[in-house]
This record gives sequence, C-alpha cells and structure tokens, in this order.
Amino acid sequence: MKALFIGGTGTISSSITNLAASLGWELHLLNRGRRNSDLPGSVRTIECDINDEERVSDLIRGMSFDVIVDFICFTREHAKRDYRLFNGKTQQFIFISSASAYMKPPDSYPVTESTPLRNPYWQYSRDKIACEDYFTGLFRGEEFPVTIVRPSHTYNERSVPVGLHGERGSWQVLKRIIDGKPVIIHGDGTSLWTLTHSRDFAKAFVGLMGNIHAIGEAVHITSDEYLSWNQIYGCVAKALSKELKPFYVSSDLLASACYFDIRGALLGDKSNCAVFDNSKIKRLVPGFTAEIRFDQGVRETVGYILAHPELQIVDPEFDRWCDDVIGRIEKALLSQP
Repeated sequence: MKALFIGGTGTISSSITNLAASLGWELHLLNRGRRNSDLPGSVRTIECDINDEERVSDLIRGMSFDVIVDFICFTREHAKRDYRLFNGKTQQFIFISSASAYMKPPDSYPVTESTPLRNPYWQYSRDKIACEDYFTGLFRGEEFPVTIVRPSHTYNERSVPVGLHGERGSWQVLKRIIDGKPVIIHGDGTSLWTLTHSRDFAKAFVGLMGNIHAIGEAVHITSDEYLSWNQIYGCVAKALSKELKPFYVSSDLLASACYFDIRGALLGDKSNCAVFDNSKIKRLVPGFTAEIRFDQGVRETVGYILAHPELQIVDPEFDRWCDDVIGRIEKALLSQP
C-alpha cells in the first residue's frame, strides 16, 4: 500500500507516520523538511511547500497513491488546491478536520458524528466546517473519495496539554507548578474534557487508511476516558511531584482580559464539555480502543520534557499576565465589604 502525507511530522501525524511505516506502507511525506531528521528510514520525502502548487504538481507528476492525507489543510482555498492537485491520483483522500467544529455548546451528550457543526466563537473551526462542506459536495457530486477525520485534543511526548497557556506553549504552566505559584484554571475546573494520546489516535487512523467502508464518511477519533480539568491539572502536578495551587477564573473574563486572542480556543472549545461516542470508529476499525490513560501518558510526556531542555520554552509575558490577573482578582476580593 502506498500513501502520501502532506506534513507528517506534527503532534498527530508523527505517530501516524511511525505506525504506518512500521506496518510496511510505502510512505511519502511532502513537507518543507524542517523536522524530517527523526523519520523512519523507509519513509521517502518530497521537500516542497504545499502552497507552491505548480512545483508540487511537477514533483508528483506520474505518481498515484492508495491514500493521500493532508494534515495541514485549514481553509476552503487549501481544500480547493488539494482537489486540483490530487483528484484522480488517489483511491482515498483523508481530510483532517476538528472536533471543535461540533456545535458549541452541544445540545446533547455524548457528541456523535451527527452532532451539528456550528462554532460561532472560532474562525479556525468555521474554516474546517467550510472544508468539510466542500469535500462532501465533491463526494456527492463527483465521487471524490474523501474521508473526514475529526480529532479532539490530542497530545504526544513533546507538549503537556492544559486548558490555558501562552503563545509559546504549555511549559510556563508547568514552571508555575514547579515554582509553587498558583495556576489559572478556567471556570471552576469541573467541566469534562477528553484527551487522546497520539499513539492511540494513530492506531485508529491507520485502520481508516485504505478502508473502503470509510469513503464518504466523517468520524472522530478520541479516547473513551474523560476527566474534569481539575483532574487533568492534578495529573500534571502529580507527574511533576508538586502540589497544585489552582486559581479559578471565569472563561468569559479570561477571554476578555487576555493579551492575545483566546476566545476561540477557550469559549469555542475548552470551556465546553467534550465527551464523545466512539462507536463509529470502533465499527470502522474493529478492535480499536484507546489504551493510554491520561495519568500514564502525561507522566511519560512530563518525563520527556524534563529530559529535553530545548522543549522548556519560557514565556515570561504569559507568566506576568497570570500574576496580574490573579493579583487583580485577589485585590478586588479583599476590597469587598
């Protein structure tokens, strides 16, 4: 079996690349080559920017694939480009959408693939919905062999998932825990969230590749485990062998007070409960189940980051902002009669 990945070295896609290569797929990665040094030896690379459409067309001229996956298709224009490039070159095209496209907040739980797609808070999600609409129209009108996959919050060994962090990643949140400083948690920390390790995600995803029953379908892939944000932060602190000092702030206040735009990621995603029905992916990929519990996975992630100083990216601006928000709220509370 032969596949082409656009990207292939990101949080989700690197685990898929490793697993597909280990299963004997003839795997080609088209990307800019910035993180290709750790790829399995059997993986072939095509170094090019996917947005250079003319060059990509030249580089893949005469090639065809059983599966093409674009991990970095974010807008309707990207989707149109992919159709121009890959129509007629594959038996299955997999579009990576997002579970944030589901209605926020959902009308009912658990979320299924038939939950309406609507997110008034986040342009990223609306763009993914537009891509889905475009590819679904091509499947219905021209039998373009698309499969739509909706990941939720997926993590790997290089970054600890948290509810709120700065523009430079989540390390500063861990640093606050290590230093004994209070950590901002949105809301009261009791909303439920689902976290999926990328190795678990990869098992289901590879099961969709070349799967005739997945053509024309949309499916999400998540763990069956859901935790409150209090439990999530508690697992992170335990992995660090430190005490968690939570400081609760309403999501609306955080979104309005933040120095960068977090409205979409917070109000349009993490402040809502995220509990999923995974019966469809289990039907399409018999035997699939997510096996890595979050407390186990985050221990591995924390250990990896602590052993790799290059991943410990400090974010003093975010740290100062947290201190300022906490200080202002504490001052306001003390001034109350």
